[in-house]
Amino acid sequence: MAVQPCVIVGLGNPGIEYATTRHNIGFRVLDALAERYRVQLTPQRRFLGEVGEALIHGQKVRLLKPTTYMNSSGQSLHALLNFYKLPLERTLVVYDDADLPLGRVRLRLSGSTGGHNGMKSIIQYCHSQQFPRLKVGIAFGDRLKQQTGPRNAVPFVLGHFSAAELAILPAVLDLAVDAIELSIQSGVEAAMNLYNGKSIPLPQS
Repeated sequence: MAVQPCVIVGLGNPGIEYATTRHNIGFRVLDALAERYRVQLTPQRRFLGEVGEALIHGQKVRLLKPTTYMNSSGQSLHALLNFYKLPLERTLVVYDDADLPLGRVRLRLSGSTGGHNGMKSIIQYCHSQQFPRLKVGIAFGDRLKQQTGPRNAVPFVLGHFSAAELAILPAVLDLAVDAIELSIQSGVEAAMNLYNGKSIPLPQS
């Protein structure tokens, strides 16, 4: 049976100082999805985040932006899933991947944290890694390894997009939202087959 998400979670850090960082691309994807469906995300203290509800391809889908800071994202998601009695297995988590080039997305049905603190928190609070995820690439060519080294990505992910990166960011957000839509309509597996091989052409750095 196809896995069709009924909860979409975008990961990021709250606050204006983080809003335009690479680490917050999960928030930006969720905002783009909400904008496409004209959904207002509103703060909900019960869920420690901003929440909205959309009708996407005939299915009711809840949208969540945890406002707990990245390292405690699981607290927010756990609260929402418990309240609505929704399964973690139908929760699609959207977050940044510093090992994936900007312009690429990658869907997976399950997996480890990949060193991502937001994912660590979700797995810790929800006691499982059996849930789909959408990784959105933020690396720009070989720049990440050149500037920060393979094991110290913090300065890079908390940095801001360059002008060249910003030029393709709207197309990247559209690609991610399209992948989410197909996941909801036809299942994550179908979206994997179509979107894991797609990419937005990068400008010359």
